[in-house]
Amino acid sequence: MRKSFHLTLYLLLLFGFYSCQSIPKGATAVSPFEIEKYMGTWYEIARIDFKFEENLNNTTANYKLQPDGKVKVTNRGYNYVKEEWEEAIGKAKFRGESDVAELKVSFFGPFYAGYNVIGLEGYYEYALVAGKDLDYLWILSRSKSIPEAVKNKFLEKAKSIGYDTSRLIWVEQDKNE
Repeated sequence: MRKSFHLTLYLLLLFGFYSCQSIPKGATAVSPFEIEKYMGTWYEIARIDFKFEENLNNTTANYKLQPDGKVKVTNRGYNYVKEEWEEAIGKAKFRGESDVAELKVSFFGPFYAGYNVIGLEGYYEYALVAGKDLDYLWILSRSKSIPEAVKNKFLEKAKSIGYDTSRLIWVEQDKNE
């Protein structure tokens, strides 16, 4: 129970408490966007780290479209200090039009925060995701690695928005459950 609470708190803070601020200035969400193609498992390749993500690697997010149009979000990560898996379950929904990749995510009650897909490559194989401000950024992949050309394209895009990409940590993806 404590593990679940810790990860829930971490993810809540990860996406922030403020639903009113939803996308960094200068960032544009992908449009047109097809939510069905985004569903499934994504591996976290890189992230801007902060206190509540410390010691987690092998992080994944699984998205499953629900009949009501909302998305069930299951995030998992391996705490390599505690040597145990942690998981949190949340929900996501569009903030506006369903063909624009501006969503809001909640892992705790009524608190939602921005989840914005600002870059896609391949056939929904690689994603660049911005949170509510320049302290939240993720590079995701359908596999445990990412081609150098895609990585560089995402890094340049993030820099052009104002992200300090030197803050990114590159997540280890070396464990299987």
